[in-house]
Amino acid sequence: MAPTSFQGQTAIVTGGASGIGLAISRRLRSAGAFVAVFDRDPGAFAALDAEWAGEGKCFQVDVTDEASVRGAVDGVLALRGKIEVLVNSAGTTGKTNVLSHDVVPADFDFVFRVNVRGPFLTSKCVLPAMQRQGYGRILHIASIAGKEGNAGMLAYSSSKAALIGMAKVQGKEYAGAGITVNALAPAVVLTPMVEALPEAQVKYMTDKIPMKRCGTLAEVASMAAFIVSPEASFTTGFTFDLTGGRAVY
Repeated sequence: MAPTSFQGQTAIVTGGASGIGLAISRRLRSAGAFVAVFDRDPGAFAALDAEWAGEGKCFQVDVTDEASVRGAVDGVLALRGKIEVLVNSAGTTGKTNVLSHDVVPADFDFVFRVNVRGPFLTSKCVLPAMQRQGYGRILHIASIAGKEGNAGMLAYSSSKAALIGMAKVQGKEYAGAGITVNALAPAVVLTPMVEALPEAQVKYMTDKIPMKRCGTLAEVASMAAFIVSPEASFTTGFTFDLTGGRAVY
C-alpha cells in the first residue's frame, strides 16, 4: 500500500511542538501537509519554523482561551484559505498518584480546561470551515484512561472519558457533511509528559499492557495519520485502540 498523501492539505495540530503532537506534526508534514502548530510554549518555534521551510507555521495559542484559539484559526485560514485536518493533542495529566478525596479542585478544573475545553474550542472554530468545503478530519487524542480509568489519576481519566464522549457526539453531528471526528486512546507512550510522572504511576500503567512495553511516538503518529487521511472515510465517532492489547473493545 502506498503511503498516505496529504499533499495540498492544511493541518492544525495542538500541542504540536512536543511529544505526541510533534510526532504527528512531523508525520503529516512528511506526507505533504502544511502543518500549523498550536502550542503555548514558543521555545521550539524557531527550530520548527526552520524545519518546516515555509510549509508550516507555529502559532502561540492558549487552547483554553476562545479568543486565542479563534485568532489562530483565523490566521491559518487567512494564510491557507482552508483547513482539512485538526488533531487535538495538547493535554496535561495534572497531579497524579492522588486518591480522589485528596484531589484539589483547582487542579481538577485545570485538567478539564486543557483536555476538554481546549478540544471543544478548537473544533468549534474549525468546523464551520470544514462544513463550507464539505470535507474534514478531526482527531482527539484521548487515552486508555478514559475507557478504563487509572487509579490516582481522577482528573485525567475523567477528562479523557469526556473527550471520548465529545468524539461520539461530533461524529454523529457531522457524519453527513463529509467530516469525520474520531478519538485515539493510547496506553502509556514514552513522551516527556510520561517521563515526568512518578515511577510508580508509570509501572502501574505499563504492567496492565499484555505486550509489556510502552507505545512509541512513531506508532502513535502512524495510526493518527491513517485516521485523518482521506482513506479513513467510513469511520466516525469511534475511539481507536493503541494499547498493546490492554483494551480489546
